[in-house]
Amino acid sequence: MADKLSEHYTDILNILGEDVNRNGLLDTPARAAKAMRFLTDGYAKSLETVVNGAIFEADTDEMVVIQDIEYYSLCEHHILPFIGRCHIAYIPEGKVLGLSKFARIVDMFARRLQIQEGLTKQIADAIQSVTGAKGVGVIMEGKHMCMMMRGVQKQNSSMVTSVMLGSFRRSQATRDEFLRLIGK
Repeated sequence: MADKLSEHYTDILNILGEDVNRNGLLDTPARAAKAMRFLTDGYAKSLETVVNGAIFEADTDEMVVIQDIEYYSLCEHHILPFIGRCHIAYIPEGKVLGLSKFARIVDMFARRLQIQEGLTKQIADAIQSVTGAKGVGVIMEGKHMCMMMRGVQKQNSSMVTSVMLGSFRRSQATRDEFLRLIGK
């Protein structure tokens, strides 16, 4: 796969009119292929392997919030980066998830060609399925290079998406508590 990706990057550079034999570009196709494999390594991961059994019995039923999880992804429309922060809340029902697993779940889905709306839903659905929580809320903030670097070129624009499941969807008070805890 690495050789094939590298060959394609060589072709792209040639089509753009670059001299792939000039000093600065000699290793660029291989480096770009390696970077693309890293940026899309979420395809090689599954929820089961990411969670790795880190689900623990707990007698708490109060809201748990993990905020400011940094993420980066590539938009599926232009293959340009979008970056931002993810805030997750859930109300456990007998089980909690190991803290680092939230960031790993975000990374697993973010490292696939994606749109922010879909990414938000995938994260919420995954946490719901793993924990069996009474409710899950996910809010994602993102800055999209496809809007900043090309097209309308708006540097200060950002996007906010949310998915509310279970008690977060049914209860305005629960949503308000989540928003208050993350400072929104």
